[in-house]
Amino acid sequence: MAQSILIVEDDPAQLRYIDTVVRSLGYATNAATDGEAAVERLLDEGKEPFDLVLLDLVLPGIDGVQVLEKVKPARPQLPVIMLTMQGGVGTVVKAMRAGASDFMIKPVSRERLQVSIENALKLQTLSGELSRMSRRLTGELGFTDLIYESGEMAAVIDLARRAGGSNIPILIEGESGVGKELVARAIQGTGERAGKAFVTVNCGALPENLVESILFGHEKGSFTGALEKHIGRFQEASGGTIFLDEVGELTPDIQVKLLRALQQGEIDPVGSNRPIMVDFRLISATNRDLAALVEQGKFREDLYYRLNVFPVHIPPLRERPADIEPLVDYFVSRSAASEGKPIRGITPEALDLLKDFSWPGNVRQLENAIFRGIVLCDEDLLGVADFPQIAQRLGVQIPPPPATGEHGAPAGPREAIRALDALGAVRPLKDVEEELIRLAIDHNNGHMSKVAKQLGIGRSTLYRKIRDLGLEVERA
Repeated sequence: MAQSILIVEDDPAQLRYIDTVVRSLGYATNAATDGEAAVERLLDEGKEPFDLVLLDLVLPGIDGVQVLEKVKPARPQLPVIMLTMQGGVGTVVKAMRAGASDFMIKPVSRERLQVSIENALKLQTLSGELSRMSRRLTGELGFTDLIYESGEMAAVIDLARRAGGSNIPILIEGESGVGKELVARAIQGTGERAGKAFVTVNCGALPENLVESILFGHEKGSFTGALEKHIGRFQEASGGTIFLDEVGELTPDIQVKLLRALQQGEIDPVGSNRPIMVDFRLISATNRDLAALVEQGKFREDLYYRLNVFPVHIPPLRERPADIEPLVDYFVSRSAASEGKPIRGITPEALDLLKDFSWPGNVRQLENAIFRGIVLCDEDLLGVADFPQIAQRLGVQIPPPPATGEHGAPAGPREAIRALDALGAVRPLKDVEEELIRLAIDHNNGHMSKVAKQLGIGRSTLYRKIRDLGLEVERA
C-alpha cells in the first residue's frame, strides 16, 4: 500500500507540479488549498491518517505555522515539510520550532523533494519503532501497537482486551511465530500492572538441571556452584507479570511447584527453609495441545485447569491472509529504515507471491523474509526476484535480469540509461553515448532529423558519431 501524502498549497500551478512529482515517486496524494481545510482533514479520526504533509507557509486564513500548532499536539509523530518562497532565517526557525521536519524554498526540484520525503519518512519510522521499543521495555505496550486487519485477529484482540483489566490466568495458544508474546505484553500493558515488571521465561530453553533455580531462585551454598543467593524469575515478576512461553515443556516436578505458586502465591527457593510470598499475574503460552498432553499423562490435569482459565487462541497467518499486507508494509518500512535503503514498498506481483505462501513459520518467518528481501533489493520496490526461496517453493518462475553488453549496458534500448555497470563502477562515456544514440534512434523509428534535434546536435555530427561507434542504421 502506497504511503499517503497531504499537499497543502493554495497556488494551483505549484499544487499541480508538486502533486505530479510526488505521484511520480510512487506516493498517494491528497490536497488542501487552505489552512482550515488542512487542519480539519488531519484531525479527522474517521479517515485514514496521512504519512506526511507538504505544507505551504503562506496560506489563506491561518498560515502553515498555525496549522502546525493545531495539528502537532494531536499527531506529534507526523512529519511535516514546510514549503515557502521566503527563505529568511527567522522564518526557518519559526517553522522548525512549530514542529516542521524540513524546510524547502519554492520552486523545489524533484530530487530535493524526493530526498526530503524519504528522510522524513525514514526518521518517522525509526522514531516510531524506538517509541514502540520503549513501551515494550517499560511494560506499556498496548493493543494499538499490534499490526493486523483481519477479522480473525480482531476477535483475538477483543477477547484479550477483556482479560487485560483482571488478574485472571491466561493461556495463549497458537503455532510458533504467531505473536503470542506480543499479545501477552499488550494484555499487561492495558491492565492495572501496566508499567510493572514483565518477565519472560522460555520453558523449552531452560537447562534441565537449572530449571528450578532459574524459576524459583536458590540460597547461597544450596548446591555445588551456588556461590551466592539468586533471585528467581517469579520473585523478579512480583508486582508485575510473568510470561511462561512453551509451558508444556515443563517437567512434572516443576509442574508441582508451579501449581503451588498459583494456588498459594508462594514459592520455595532451592535450599531455603521457608517459602516466599509472591504477587504475580501469570500469562502462559504453548504451541502444543495441552489437553492431549494431559490425556497422555505428560502434563498435570490440575495444573492444566489452573492455566486454562481464560484461553486465547491466535490463528496461524495462513488463516488470516488479510494481515499479510499491513505486516509487509510495516516490516518493509522498518527494515528499509534500519538498513538505510531507499525502498518504499513492494510490487503487486511480489505481494501476491507472499499472499499465496502458507507461512509455516507465521509472522516471524514473514518478518525474516522481508528483511532478507530488503538486503537483496537494488530497486525502490521489492520484487518477486527478492524472494527466490518462496518463489521456488511456489513454483513461480523468476524473470531473468536484462541481458547486458560488454560493459554491463543493456543489450537493447531502455527508457533509462544506467550510469553504473554491474560491478558498481561508472560506465565509460563512449558506452553511455552509444546506448543513448541507439535509444533515440529506436524511439524515433530511425527518423534521423528528429534524433539529431532531440539529442541537440546537427545531422552531420550525428552521422559522424554513428560511424565512429560502428553503428549500422538506415538513414531517414
